[in-house]
Amino acid sequence: MLSLHLLSYGIFAPIIGTLTDRWKPKRVMLAGVIIVGTTAALCSLGSTLWHFYLLFGVLTPIGLACCGSPVINPTIANWFTDRRGLALGLAQMGGGLSFVYVIAVEYTIELFNWRFAYVLMGAAVVCILIPLIAAFYHFHPSQKGVSAFRSRYNQERSPNRPRHRQSERAEWNLRQALTSYRLWLLVISNMCFWGSGCYLVLAHQIKFALDMGYTGILATSVFAMFGIFMVVGQVSSAISDIVGRELTVLVSTILVVLAVSLLSSVSDNESAWKLYVYAITFGFGAGLYSPTIFVGAADIFHGRHFGMLNGIILAGLGFGGAFGPSLGGYLHDFFGSYRYAFFFAIASFVVAGISFIVASPRHYRQRH
Repeated sequence: MLSLHLLSYGIFAPIIGTLTDRWKPKRVMLAGVIIVGTTAALCSLGSTLWHFYLLFGVLTPIGLACCGSPVINPTIANWFTDRRGLALGLAQMGGGLSFVYVIAVEYTIELFNWRFAYVLMGAAVVCILIPLIAAFYHFHPSQKGVSAFRSRYNQERSPNRPRHRQSERAEWNLRQALTSYRLWLLVISNMCFWGSGCYLVLAHQIKFALDMGYTGILATSVFAMFGIFMVVGQVSSAISDIVGRELTVLVSTILVVLAVSLLSSVSDNESAWKLYVYAITFGFGAGLYSPTIFVGAADIFHGRHFGMLNGIILAGLGFGGAFGPSLGGYLHDFFGSYRYAFFFAIASFVVAGISFIVASPRHYRQRH
């Protein structure tokens, strides 16, 4: 079901990204919120498995694409000429906090039941997000009569000072972008890091902990710990504005490889500390990567077609996620352990890091 969800997201992300470039993003966002809220509430009426495959696997990703990264990432790129790493890192904090939100959902199920929890989630999405988007969301700063944010340094530098090549080059046309190896390297990077790497591990980490003899509460707390430190990593990704996107992704790749290697070394229920160190390291590494890939993409491709190009990069996540979690399950069933599944995830992280570094956003990034 998760694989179908991610596959559907991967299919619709480029479509929504293109729609963002050509239509009214605020309407796209509002439609997405209504779809997500409605499908979540309708899950409460589910009585057979295909209901959830349809609602969660197919319809919910359409809503998430409309009100999520395919629209948000271009919005941040429009509003921030400088400090995009910091801006997108702060904007993505909600994604990390959502892993902590799972605890509130579980608590609601304990107090009431899972059907009521679905209704409450759907109602919360609609009641909170529609007023926020309607009142405050603007796709481009020109809609508010202001310019995109630029650091004081760039505002005050002399007009005679030589500019970086990003300022000199012409904007990418669609054909140039679609035939650029840099775009497809970013697609591969996102596909391998999140799709076949992170989602494989996240889909099975609780089951792995239970297999090792740990309690469900401890396993869930590890999941929450991952979310907390993912937020820390997302905020810390602002360092990419200073040290560069490639170095930031290199550090994140090393961290997630070390984390999954540590998780793979757990063989009994006497090493709870390993699970928590894994969660901290994995969360921080994944958090560093998540904003940086899209900031790097904006460094290279920002312009009137960035909505579509951002959606294509997100499609990589969806297509990788379509087989990552399932492959992890198949490898576990075939070999009788998660060792080979985790090894595949580690290999995916390495490919993702190399692909991003070869894409070289530094060649297009403005200097601050």
